[in-house]
Amino acid sequence: MNIMFASSEVAPFAKTGGLADVSAALPKALSKLGHNVKIIMPRYYNINPANLEKLPFSIGVPIGGLGTLWAGVYKSYLPGSRVEVYFIDYEEFFGRSGIYADENGYSYVDNDKRFIFFTIAVFELALALKFDVDIFHFNDWQTAAGTALLKYRYNWLFPKSKSVLTIHNLEHQGVFSKDAFNYLMIDWSHFNLYEFEAMGLTNLLKGGIAAADKITTVSPTYAKEIQTPEFGFGLQEHIKAHSYKLVGILNGVDYDEWNPKTDKLIPFNYDVENIEIKRKNKLILQERMGLEKNERKCLIGLVSRFAKQKGIELIAASMVGLLHLNADFVFLGSGEKWAEGFFSDISSRYANFRVYVGYNNELAHLIEAGSDIFLMPSMFEPCGLNQMYSLRYGTPPIVRAVGGLNDTVENYNPFTKDGTGFKFYDPTREALINTTKWAVDSYYKDEGYKIIQKRGMQKRFSWERSAKEYEKIYKELV
Repeated sequence: MNIMFASSEVAPFAKTGGLADVSAALPKALSKLGHNVKIIMPRYYNINPANLEKLPFSIGVPIGGLGTLWAGVYKSYLPGSRVEVYFIDYEEFFGRSGIYADENGYSYVDNDKRFIFFTIAVFELALALKFDVDIFHFNDWQTAAGTALLKYRYNWLFPKSKSVLTIHNLEHQGVFSKDAFNYLMIDWSHFNLYEFEAMGLTNLLKGGIAAADKITTVSPTYAKEIQTPEFGFGLQEHIKAHSYKLVGILNGVDYDEWNPKTDKLIPFNYDVENIEIKRKNKLILQERMGLEKNERKCLIGLVSRFAKQKGIELIAASMVGLLHLNADFVFLGSGEKWAEGFFSDISSRYANFRVYVGYNNELAHLIEAGSDIFLMPSMFEPCGLNQMYSLRYGTPPIVRAVGGLNDTVENYNPFTKDGTGFKFYDPTREALINTTKWAVDSYYKDEGYKIIQKRGMQKRFSWERSAKEYEKIYKELV
């Protein structure tokens, strides 16, 4: 099949979160199944055009109220594959330091124009390439309106094409003024309560959901959760009305990068049959972070954005109780400034807590390899990747039983020794502290810890499996 995969970010070219990882890994896996996949994304300022191939044509992008804007097109390939990646080059919209926001964290005021322009460009590029598209695959609010553009504006040019919309994070919906709808150049009859209109504003994700031929989310549990008030962010009834075309497909893990047996970023490689080597990584992590070197003391790691979604407020509220456990803590992350300051202050005052503010890929791998337990108490988690990395690295995770965390981590049963990690359900201090204490006590006293540690290492969440599920959806549509 011919698949046009549109995303606002694709690793390694541009990344702010898990969307970028999926937008690289899924097309690569689909390509291995024999499909012709072309990825399209904006060429942001930080993507050096000298490393790309400039194509010998421009495309006209007709956008309501602005006329036809002409964009350049560059081309490259996903590293380690022959999957083509096309970059839409338009300096006024994408020649900026940030992807969605400026250096102070404020969203660009013209994000509606920027990403509607990009979404229209997806179709114009397909026409320019004479690419006979079977499936247009759109991702999150940035390209969600593509489903409606295909159905109401470009249907006569792509009469047999179908659309798939993947919701990676429902919290972000692309809500703009009513005037933003004009940029789409589709009939105003679609600006209504059941499509694009939301309290007088334009909601791009809402309209995309209504027009999509198929909707997917990144885990089965999340597909159910977004139909509830707790996780629906105001769209639960809208999604429920379209649930007949909704499927949850768990994301995969790139085991070429995240594999303790071959990981080039950790000092000592190991696997389930020689897991005792893992302790050597622990000693190096302790030394690097300024903790006492002690291979017996429980070490709890966290790699995360410092954001409410990731449970950072819950962790902060629980710190007094957590620090009194017989464990050391290593945190890596950045995000909300209060959290960066709070954890930095704790790090300077407590001998058993250290934080690295920012992102360091090598340190992220070392934390997975050197920690005994991984902490991931998200308020909601569409899929999550770090808990799956942790399982592979023999680092049983503590998770809140939501979304993909619930789908990938099996709760430890101390009587049968079943499970792969530790779950809690209520987003409260008591639940987090007590579950962490349970995990720490299990580490010191319970032979079941080693059993679930090795069981987790043998779990596999491959992209091949995920790609086959998407392939099944594509075939049903086509």
